[in-house]
Amino acid sequence: MRCFAIAFACVMLALAVVLYPIALRIERQAGIDEAQPADVILVLGAAEYRGRPSPTFRARLDHALALFRRRMAPRILTSGGAGGDPDFTEAGVGRMYLILRGVPSEAIIIEPESASTVHSTVAAAEIMRRMGLNTCILVSDGYHIYRAKQMLQARGVRVYGSPWLSTNKSRVQEQWLYYRQALGYLLWSAGITI
Repeated sequence: MRCFAIAFACVMLALAVVLYPIALRIERQAGIDEAQPADVILVLGAAEYRGRPSPTFRARLDHALALFRRRMAPRILTSGGAGGDPDFTEAGVGRMYLILRGVPSEAIIIEPESASTVHSTVAAAEIMRRMGLNTCILVSDGYHIYRAKQMLQARGVRVYGSPWLSTNKSRVQEQWLYYRQALGYLLWSAGITI
């Protein structure tokens, strides 16, 4: 049993060492707002509750709305599938939220099928390609920007990350999120989608 514990500890230490430089890049990207004029603002989905955006999703949508009002892009693309809700999708809830705040419906594109970051970025890149859109401002949580940005760039999209700034997480929570995203990035880089 003791040998197993030592082996497990060694594996975890090795994993932490491998993930550290990626987590550092994720942390750096999380604090940078690269927003500049683009073809579209892409808002990655987050949970919705019976037709209402979760606090995290609402913060992302509000950030995208502020960018839209600053005329950083003429369109907003909301993404996210049903997530088990038979009546609503994250993309649809995001669209309605933005319409109720004055964004013209014709300025909103939805991607209502995806169930993960990988699926969202693949679908969004395909929608953009079909519409002749080459650049996007990517809106999500800071810890999420690096991985999603890499996925979009791999699909040929020029991406400017623009995280909404959350102030309610402790340093330990932030570090955990950076390492979790680093693991997700490492797996995606190896061709394993989660």
